[in-house]
Amino acid sequence: MKKNILTAIWFTLVTTVIFGVIYPLAVTAMAQLLFHDRANGQLLERNGKLVGSRMIGQAFTSPGYFHPRPSAAGTGYDATASGGSNLAPTNKNLIERVKGDVQKLHAENPNAAIPVDLVTTSGSGLDPDISPDAADFQIPRVAHSRNMKQEDVRALVQKHTKGRDLGFLGEPRVNVLELNLELDGFHNAH
Repeated sequence: MKKNILTAIWFTLVTTVIFGVIYPLAVTAMAQLLFHDRANGQLLERNGKLVGSRMIGQAFTSPGYFHPRPSAAGTGYDATASGGSNLAPTNKNLIERVKGDVQKLHAENPNAAIPVDLVTTSGSGLDPDISPDAADFQIPRVAHSRNMKQEDVRALVQKHTKGRDLGFLGEPRVNVLELNLELDGFHNAH
């Protein structure tokens, strides 16, 4: 009996050290070595100031910026409350929110079809990307607000459009934060 207890204690200590200390340190070291930018949150800085992360969406509400997908994370883009709304398609609150978003978007661009990702939230509520169609939909508003040519804004959107990973995984996308930061740089330079 004493031998079994000592073996159990020894096994617990060894596995705790291996899986609770050595393994996490090894994985962290490999991530820092092989994927340093991603392991540190893909943070973006401008003029020595942290402005956000490529991996977490944030609210842009000014008409001179591209707007992200709606967020159901907390009060909006709250990383501590990440998650979708879990509202059923027949839920009255969801239907009213989507109707309101559709009305605002129709007022913004009455002759264009509204891309679905401009009225639906992502599963995390923190999606940093929009579809190229959602970016194209917003070009007239952004160009008008900044007194820019739509062609110049469209060129920036195309520059920031990423294709499918490995040519077949996921969907084409545009990172809203990166696009808006470049838009600020472009607009300030002209």
